[in-house]
Amino acid sequence: MTVQVTAPPKVVPPGKVVDFIDGTLREYTPEEYVRQETLKQLVRELGYKPESIVVEWSLKMGSKRYRADIAIFPDGLDPAERTQDKALVLVECKKRGTSPLDKKEGIEQLRSYVAVCPGVELAMWTNGSDLSVVHIIQKPDGHRAFVDIPELPRHGEDADLDRPTFEQLRPAASDSLLFAFGRAHDYISGNQGLQKPEAFWELLKLIFCKIHDERTSARPEFYATPTERASASGQAKCKRRIDQLFNAVKAEYPQIFRPSEELDLHPNVLAFVVTQLQLFSLLSSDVDVKGKAYEEVVGSNLRGDRGEFFTPRNVCRMMVEMVDPTEDDVVLDPACGTGGFLVTAMNHVIDSIKRKVMESGRSLEVQTQVIQDRKSRYLRDKIVGIDFNPSLVRATKMNMVMNNDGSGGLYQANSLAPLPTWDDDLRARNLFGSVDVVLTNPPFGSKIPVDDPAILAQYDLGHKWTYDQVMDRWIRQTETTSRPPEILFVERCVQLLKPGTGRAAIVLPDGILGNPGLGFVRQWLLDHTTMLASVDMHPDTFQPSTSVQTSVLVFRRNTEEQIAFQERTTTLSDYEVFMAVCDHIGHDKRGNATFVRDEQGHEVVAEIPDAITETADGAVLVHTTQERVPDDNTLAIAHAYRDWLVKTT
Repeated sequence: MTVQVTAPPKVVPPGKVVDFIDGTLREYTPEEYVRQETLKQLVRELGYKPESIVVEWSLKMGSKRYRADIAIFPDGLDPAERTQDKALVLVECKKRGTSPLDKKEGIEQLRSYVAVCPGVELAMWTNGSDLSVVHIIQKPDGHRAFVDIPELPRHGEDADLDRPTFEQLRPAASDSLLFAFGRAHDYISGNQGLQKPEAFWELLKLIFCKIHDERTSARPEFYATPTERASASGQAKCKRRIDQLFNAVKAEYPQIFRPSEELDLHPNVLAFVVTQLQLFSLLSSDVDVKGKAYEEVVGSNLRGDRGEFFTPRNVCRMMVEMVDPTEDDVVLDPACGTGGFLVTAMNHVIDSIKRKVMESGRSLEVQTQVIQDRKSRYLRDKIVGIDFNPSLVRATKMNMVMNNDGSGGLYQANSLAPLPTWDDDLRARNLFGSVDVVLTNPPFGSKIPVDDPAILAQYDLGHKWTYDQVMDRWIRQTETTSRPPEILFVERCVQLLKPGTGRAAIVLPDGILGNPGLGFVRQWLLDHTTMLASVDMHPDTFQPSTSVQTSVLVFRRNTEEQIAFQERTTTLSDYEVFMAVCDHIGHDKRGNATFVRDEQGHEVVAEIPDAITETADGAVLVHTTQERVPDDNTLAIAHAYRDWLVKTT
């Protein structure tokens, strides 16, 4: 028997949020955001039971009453018995920026609550960025000792746990990994004396060590015990252990790390950062959770001045769904940035491989081996990314390693430059005319023009064009002229695609589609490709980075025969093109998430599966949680396009 556990509300008034635990409508303040994310972490990651958690728990201090943000009681305790001597865990949540040392809002407030709750064994204070957890130990003389520990332990686990096991590692839930990356990065920056970009690279090294440990160690080596953190000798012991992991990482990824590189962190800083990451399972965490956390820290450190802005994950997903790559397709992004398109395409294909193999009727053992073999072959041969920025290439390789590892196909090069300037390994891929799928968001802008004659000469679109009114066509001239990079990227993408079957999805500024002076670009595209789709993107798509109005074009490269026929007839073939307007992008111009609202302006809530548990009598309980529905129609556009494509082919 399967029972669906649900909660009733379906809409949320403006400025409100549905409490994750009790369904109460609460004011959605910055502090409430931190509390709701903490509640999700308590249940989804740490295994505390929702029915044992009380939000806004009233407690008495002297003659006054106060409200603790979160209180956790023993499982099965009757709500009427939830007295101050029965609480086991107290949690205080504050908005980002609140100082832990603040006399009213800081850690001392939490300690005052603990003082009047004699049964409390664990207490946590967090503002999302800062985290303080204490284990309260009852001494024989009646006094209570407060011992700092790195994290709240999982439900039922010993708070004095030293070395974790792999079974104790947990997938990240919601924004908890984002908070952890942020805490680690800020701590390195603030305590190591490094600028934020340098702090990012040190964090990147440690993330690599963590992933390597999860993949190869018999028992976790990426950890720091409370005892180690408390002494200089313990911190040095932790550093020696992590240094050994980094040496193994350098040997495994020589294309990312130089042999001379070291972990440039003081032992005390290193030990703290390790504690922030050690209980996560990065390999088993959800792709979107990892992507959001990673892009947050990358975006604040590696944005360049070459028209680079990262493509939102929902737009990456829309474009990947539209071109629908398979495990036989070579997928290329010639301006890969931090690898958003490649990671999305990679996981799209891997999910497809898993689904097909699991439906094949093979035994579970054979399924596992077949999936691994096909996945390894795909990642080795079919994923290719190129970027001019060496820092972004390095960051992308790390992103790929964290998300199934297709890092071997990433190269630092100028995609627009002549082929002889590419290094031997990249030239050996023989990409021109052999790529099945191109996914890209090239750098835009007249402020970063390409004016090198050696580069421009390779492209029809790198030459001057004049409009012949009699012929009603643009005519290419012999002289080259400076061009913004996105125009040249259009032609480069077509050059890379397989004639007749290669397809591309590319983000372009709307000027290319509508500016009268750029009619030659549109003519060239219509001559050399078959247009499949045009999606007019929301003005806020790339906010808060840039306000450039963009569209997504999907096209297929024509064969030489098709191009020749077009030239002979001097008229364009008539065919259908899928067109859509993306008027809901899921965030506003400040980058804040937006949600679906009803006619009264209330945010709509949907129930989503959250956890599966089994009762003593064998009943399977599918628990759900109520989440606001993102105001985002990108995936609906992709599905509509796929349906349209089936009907028209």
